[in-house]
Amino acid sequence: MTYRNGVFVMDTREERIGQVIDSIGTRVQLREPGGGREWEVPFSALRLATCDEREVIGLWPQMIRPMTGCAECPELAAALREAQAGGDKLKKSRALVAQRGHWRLEHGL
Repeated sequence: MTYRNGVFVMDTREERIGQVIDSIGTRVQLREPGGGREWEVPFSALRLATCDEREVIGLWPQMIRPMTGCAECPELAAALREAQAGGDKLKKSRALVAQRGHWRLEHGL
């Protein structure tokens, strides 16, 4: 497996997050989030960092929240399903715009 530059991964040997800056052969070069010291890790000792792990160290922008645990997402999804079932194209369109607007503003998607 390869990781693209810029992605956050977990060094499983030291249980710390790093940002991929380059890969050479079977090793990946990482940097501490926000800059700092660099180190190398074999591909086999890496995995993608989870949303929770990134959130704990402050890698979520201030106004952007992860989708997991969002109270509004299920409500908007239910409204969209209801509009789709009703067959009213205008209602469906408004529900879809509301859902996507929420994703963009609240979750940065």
